[in-house]
Amino acid sequence: MIKSRVKVLLAVNEMTQKELAEKTGIRLPTISALCTGNAKHIPLNVLDALCETLNCQPGDLFEYIPNSKTEE
Repeated sequence: MIKSRVKVLLAVNEMTQKELAEKTGIRLPTISALCTGNAKHIPLNVLDALCETLNCQPGDLFEYIPNSKTEE
């Protein structure tokens, strides 16, 4: 399972979803979907904008959790 860490990075950067949307130009519903883990796909330009704004690498935005750990 891939888990989004966007919400964590927002907290670290003391930023709201709305502020992130304004700074990146990404629509607020897209930011919300990323924060809740409901995004179905993520275009590279969105990843680029998130990394630039949150000063991180793409791997910082997500965490891989093996399926065996999600079934416990």
